[in-house]
Amino acid sequence: MAVFKLAPAFKDYIWGGTKLRDVYGKDCDFEKIAESWELSCHKDGNSVVADGGDKGLTLSQYIEKHGKEILGVNCDKFENFPILIKLIDAKDNLSVQVHPDNEYAMRVEGEYGKTEMWYIVDCDEGATLLYGFDKEISKEEFAQRIADNTLLEVTNAVPVKKGDVFFIEAGTLHAIGKGILIAEIQQNSNTTYRIYDYGRVGNDGKPRELHVEKAKDVTNLGPAKAYPETPVEDMGNYTRKLLSSCEYFTTYAVEVNDRAVLETDGMSFHSLLILEGEGEIFGDDIVKFKKGDSIFITADNGKYAIDGDCKFVLTKV
Repeated sequence: MAVFKLAPAFKDYIWGGTKLRDVYGKDCDFEKIAESWELSCHKDGNSVVADGGDKGLTLSQYIEKHGKEILGVNCDKFENFPILIKLIDAKDNLSVQVHPDNEYAMRVEGEYGKTEMWYIVDCDEGATLLYGFDKEISKEEFAQRIADNTLLEVTNAVPVKKGDVFFIEAGTLHAIGKGILIAEIQQNSNTTYRIYDYGRVGNDGKPRELHVEKAKDVTNLGPAKAYPETPVEDMGNYTRKLLSSCEYFTTYAVEVNDRAVLETDGMSFHSLLILEGEGEIFGDDIVKFKKGDSIFITADNGKYAIDGDCKFVLTKV
């Protein structure tokens, strides 16, 4: 049983900005911080235990040391750690892209597919993102529009505001637009198929690779399914709002104004991504936290109290 902070892995993709350092206090020397992988056991970037007796271990090493049971019963069905949680700062537009489902990804890429959820943490006025198509199109039209650079004429551009939620099933065409900062909860996968990249070049001066043939295999060629809006629940000393729930993860936005008592009941670990405020968590030890911190709570921890004035994203399996 344990409560501890995690230090993220960072990515300096060309479209990233500086908000993760300037606003969320991330300790990173990259000129651009596009992504911070706050909860990750992925080979491309493991988060690291930041305090306590196991400080310095990667999260993968921590789980190997203490046993998979600390993840909870709901994780038993997954061969690998099931989810990856990121903060994403898009100073510029991301590529138009799609992710495969489990069957295709395991067969072709050797890892999980990628269903994900976006929570809009902050955004510039007038910011938009791409979410599916604005109508049904054929495979032939999809291929032709990729070839002649007219794909954006049939994609669904959506204005966004702080607090919006987008559930992006594998196969859904999507792209984060410039001026948006997102908390992303996703399957534990780094497989992305780029379809269109605005003619940009990478850090090596060459056009970034596109994955058109694979994208043709997996893209759903129609409007994305809208995720139902859920009400804010008054839990007594705190409120929570269900953001998304699927076979891979369940995520809430939680606001605490004084004290909240939560519990891991053996079914799943809890991940807390602090978006606003500060406070303390009381378990076996006291863990102080602030805006931008990522906290991991083992499934066998039981009850824990959160004191403070804060807002966070709580994720479990």
